[in-house]
Amino acid sequence: MRQIHVVEDEKGVRELLVRYLEHEGYRVFPHADGEGLLAAIAQQGADLIVLDIMLPGLDGLELCKRIRAKHQTPIIFVSARSEEFDRILGIELGGDDYLVKPFSPRELLARIRAIFRRIEQQVAEQGTANHLDLTLDFAARIARVGTLTLELTNKEFELLKFLLENKGRAFTREQLLTAVWGYSYLGDSRSVDDLVRRIRKKLDGVSQVEVATVWGYGYRVNA
Repeated sequence: MRQIHVVEDEKGVRELLVRYLEHEGYRVFPHADGEGLLAAIAQQGADLIVLDIMLPGLDGLELCKRIRAKHQTPIIFVSARSEEFDRILGIELGGDDYLVKPFSPRELLARIRAIFRRIEQQVAEQGTANHLDLTLDFAARIARVGTLTLELTNKEFELLKFLLENKGRAFTREQLLTAVWGYSYLGDSRSVDDLVRRIRKKLDGVSQVEVATVWGYGYRVNA
């Protein structure tokens, strides 16, 4: 049974999510603050964390940094704040997804299932993708340019992998959302733009591979 930790200081929201996810067959551990989460995952581990940003004491962003220092557990941020800065920072720190309150528990469930499906696919993946001077190792989840290892988040790796496997072909932002996030387009194509911007920054001056903009359409990796 997969273990999900829900970190939410609003008791009503926390209890609603716990009931809903337990009904869907997950083992759920509720926490009102970050300290409780850190202690719990050290003892019990975690398959996924639903993490509110606005928490007493340690906020969700700082918690994410501490978790990422030791674990690659998937993290879905939830927040009443919809500012682009918070969303981008959350993903840059290693968050796998971002939901703005209020949201439907069914939407959260869809994103959780998408993450678990992607993890199962990753476990089954073997081999590499090569393009120009860039190599992606699927099993190790590592990107290399020669002897240099690029520090990519899981989402950055997934987007680059998808584009490399389809090099020369252009994709819309909506298609990339479905391919990388694993669910149908829900109206936030800016997430793709943010991801492409970060990938370009890491490739710039290091690799010959380029993620090109197809104006009025989307993105592609040049063949």
